[in-house]
Amino acid sequence: MAQQFVETKVRADRVVVFMKPTCSYCVRAREVLAQYRFRPGHLEVVDISGRSDMSQMQDYFLEITGARTVPRVFIGEDCVGGGSDLAELEQSGKLQGMLQTIGALQ
Repeated sequence: MAQQFVETKVRADRVVVFMKPTCSYCVRAREVLAQYRFRPGHLEVVDISGRSDMSQMQDYFLEITGARTVPRVFIGEDCVGGGSDLAELEQSGKLQGMLQTIGALQ
């Protein structure tokens, strides 16, 4: 069920952040993404902290991304990593291009 939930969220034309609200790396990822103007429906932040299948979801993240920590940031169908990875993409200037490539920005 956790795998199916993740797979329904991750799509080629959107950004999805799986996170927990008390995680500082998750907060950082949201701050980075807040700098951009997304088209409606092209950014989704999913709080997994209250889900009964949270542990299974994190196990699935480990299987498909190599890490079970949050945030797990997907740009299109590719996981770019966590909060630090997203911040590095932003600092290098690559993030905007990635967001434009999938058509997520206004």
